[in-house]
Amino acid sequence: QVQLVESGGGLVQAGGSLRLSCAASGRAFSSYVMGWLRQVSGKEREFVAGINRNGFKTYYADSVKGRFTISRDNVKNTVYLQMNSLQLEDTAVYYCAADPATSIVTTTWAYDYWGQGTQVTVSS
Repeated sequence: QVQLVESGGGLVQAGGSLRLSCAASGRAFSSYVMGWLRQVSGKEREFVAGINRNGFKTYYADSVKGRFTISRDNVKNTVYLQMNSLQLEDTAVYYCAADPATSIVTTTWAYDYWGQGTQVTVSS
């Protein structure tokens, strides 16, 4: 089992940047593929980015490709989401998630473990 705690959310102007962090505790962090997902109130949670166990492979939703970067540090047990060129439509609660799969998980409901979420608000 793994526990996840997100941080780094906040209010930012359109075009700005934020870096989200997700600290993991519990079982070996490197045993999990990690993902960032987001949810707007009243809408379904959506996949944003995923990274494999060793950090060598990543995958992004089309809506964030070229603007967001997911990375992980298996020594610090932390996964990051660097968000650049933020747009109004990026406003959401962002969740960190983990799964013991062997390849990147892009299906929202397939993740076994979730953090509590962190709010990102992009203003005009």
